[in-house]
Amino acid sequence: MIFKILLKYILGYVNISAEGYYIERFINTCISKGIFLWNVKREKSTYMRANVGIKDFKKLKEISKSTKCKLKLQEKKGLPFLMNRYRKRKIFLILLILIAIFMYGTSKFVWNIEVIGNEEILKEDIIKDLEQCGLKVGSFKSNINTQEIINEIRLKREDIAWMNINLNGTNVIVEIVETTKKPEIIDKNEYCNIVSKKSGVITKITAKEGTILVKEGDAVTENTILIGGWMEGKYTGVRYVHAMGKVEAKVLYSKKEKMDLNQVSLVKTGNETKKYKIKFNNFQINLYKSLPKFEKYDTINEDKKLKLFSDFYLPITLGISTYYELEEQNINLTMEQAKEILIKKLETEISEEIEDKDNIQDIKVNTTEGEGNIEVEVVFEVLESIGTEEKLIY
Repeated sequence: MIFKILLKYILGYVNISAEGYYIERFINTCISKGIFLWNVKREKSTYMRANVGIKDFKKLKEISKSTKCKLKLQEKKGLPFLMNRYRKRKIFLILLILIAIFMYGTSKFVWNIEVIGNEEILKEDIIKDLEQCGLKVGSFKSNINTQEIINEIRLKREDIAWMNINLNGTNVIVEIVETTKKPEIIDKNEYCNIVSKKSGVITKITAKEGTILVKEGDAVTENTILIGGWMEGKYTGVRYVHAMGKVEAKVLYSKKEKMDLNQVSLVKTGNETKKYKIKFNNFQINLYKSLPKFEKYDTINEDKKLKLFSDFYLPITLGISTYYELEEQNINLTMEQAKEILIKKLETEISEEIEDKDNIQDIKVNTTEGEGNIEVEVVFEVLESIGTEEKLIY
């Protein structure tokens, strides 16, 4: 699509309008005759505007007559009309030709790689694997075999369930679906114990098969055997089984942190300055001579890849470094203010570790006030199933 539009720009195209009660028939006839229309805009049901190549414009006259639509040429666009307009300006004309050659040349290479669908896998790791397979920024597109790259990466990585690579213009879109990590499932014919995967206090235990080794109220640590993979009968003696059952326990999640009441904080003054640099693939040009004159500052770096269309990236990146001036401010907190800040912070951190927040039974806060500081401990009590199967070693 992009190359068609680029070719039309080089050969020249026109912007037309069509008006009539049979606009849909007009468009469908154009499509059936292989006439390429783009930037089609329906301003109302009986009126539309679109771009079309010079050669195809002549064919539209017959179609407009057959569909009883009024055809009008609105604007001439493209390189031939631009050259005609500036034919006396040779330098400008040469520059346009060079730009056209540059665009055509850059269209043969990859200048941007997007990775979508990753959550646990880092984008940088995928990019590194792609580079090892020969796909990187600056690669010649005709040398890229997407299926071979997909097969090679899939064989190398077990954390990718599905992968697809699309070449769109000078952009490569890499789609992945990550594998879901499943716990090891032990065959029912194999002997196993049920052990604790976390520390906690037992609240309920039931066994369908096996021997219960703990009781309600017992405190257990990680890897404690809860239900043994054996049973003992008066007449049968000891026989091994595949332990089955459910064990619930109160699990404690806790975090502790200390905070000084008198603090020095860096805050933004509102003053900022920007520095720019241009990158041509691996070559960089700094458009500034020195760093900002701020004594203290925070820096945010941003890279913007230049592109002509949605998928036509250029081998040019604009780097923007924004420097924000900072100044020191003395902050004096009360015990209550510091306590509130720490509780909120610690509760947020603990909540991120808990999978099922509906099972939170209680939240306790312990504070210790010192001289000019306060220490806060937040404890979450969560009801969880802590049993997991483990092969029996005998």
